[in-house]
Amino acid sequence: MGEDVDTRKINHSFLRDHNYVTEGCLDIITTSNADIISTVEFNHTGELLATGDKGGRVVIFQREPESKNEPCCQGEYNVYSTFQSHEPEFDYLKSLEIEEKINKIKWLPQQNAAHSLLSTNDKTIKLWKISERDKRPEGYNLKDEEGKMKDLCTVTSLQVPVLKPMDLMVEVTPRRIFSNGHTYHVNSISVNSDCETYMSADDLRINLWHLTITDRSFNIVDIKPANMEDLTEVITAAEFHPNHCNLFVYSSSKGSLRLCDMRASALCDKHCKLYEEPEDPSNRSFFSEIISSVSDVKFSHSGRYMLTRDYLTVKVWDLNMETKPIETYQVHDYLRSKLCSLYENDCIFDKFECAWNGTDSVIMTGAYNNFFRMFDRNTKRDVTLEASRESSKPRAVLKPRRVCIGGKRRKDDISVDSLDFTKKILHTAWHPSENIIAIAATNNLYIFQDKVNSEMH
Repeated sequence: MGEDVDTRKINHSFLRDHNYVTEGCLDIITTSNADIISTVEFNHTGELLATGDKGGRVVIFQREPESKNEPCCQGEYNVYSTFQSHEPEFDYLKSLEIEEKINKIKWLPQQNAAHSLLSTNDKTIKLWKISERDKRPEGYNLKDEEGKMKDLCTVTSLQVPVLKPMDLMVEVTPRRIFSNGHTYHVNSISVNSDCETYMSADDLRINLWHLTITDRSFNIVDIKPANMEDLTEVITAAEFHPNHCNLFVYSSSKGSLRLCDMRASALCDKHCKLYEEPEDPSNRSFFSEIISSVSDVKFSHSGRYMLTRDYLTVKVWDLNMETKPIETYQVHDYLRSKLCSLYENDCIFDKFECAWNGTDSVIMTGAYNNFFRMFDRNTKRDVTLEASRESSKPRAVLKPRRVCIGGKRRKDDISVDSLDFTKKILHTAWHPSENIIAIAATNNLYIFQDKVNSEMH
């Protein structure tokens, strides 16, 4: 199954019956480096969508409720709140600048009317509370309307304060700051299913935190060798199992996955399962280790499978089979002949993310030229779509795109030599229960909705 599949011949499949239409393109006019989106994450209901950028800002979008007068507005996301999560810092002991860039955002399961999320830069993780206020107290005995203390001599009677309606205000407050837990750059955070703990991973260590304790964490994985010259791999991503709070997986730059059980020992240096695909000697090259590095790992919603992304492929692993993936999908195999130039311009080190749909039947990941790929696991069909200005008109149906290497070209085909490697889709997210996807393309956030679903509203 590859890029050359003729999408016009796909029948009775998810990718054919479910055309994606543009819900909106939310972008920042100025294209400074600080505006580049660095993470995208839906909350557990899909009603909120958070993005983080290189400037340390978090923008939260809220899905509009269905209107009787305008039923077509269902599914549109509008800005709900914006706040500065991290500021640039300087480590004087190490003479090291700490960027404000948001590496990851993770929502916590909602416990009450307020929402909570974790955000992290390279070193510091913060817990934020997002709440609404539409009433304000009035009629204090000891304070005036401006909040200043009254002269007690002027207080001649007592009154009961009352709550008066006010314009809706979204308040974002920092609840916890988890710092000094990592020597190296944090690349992953994952909230445990017990809703009490979470883990954070850097290049060499994984720490377990309690959400209420900020001054200490437990080191559960440490792959740092006694002599750093003996270092052969680093941790690239980590995630908790969605159902079993004792299980987690982490991936490495060598392309392997390690499943660990925290019941076995306090320090999980010894994995309980190792998932690794034997390398084909005939495909061995200078770039083999680089392109086999896993940039993202995601458990399926069912917890039965794992989805991984390396430079050229996405793979589905069964937790019960360690020897090889059960499915492998080529994302952009046409780049295999261009690895040398991609190495020279550093694109070969790009870290693409991957995502499951709500039923674990379709997977999605990004590519270059603002293309993103979808693979239907049931029909084995795939499609390439583009997030661009041309396709960002409301209700515009996304047309399948095709990259050709040579020979005959169809209309609208694009040559592999014409691909723009500065336009890359690294960060994607899929609504937890509906066919709504969020695509981050540099400083633009594209939200697409399944045309079948959007027409039902």
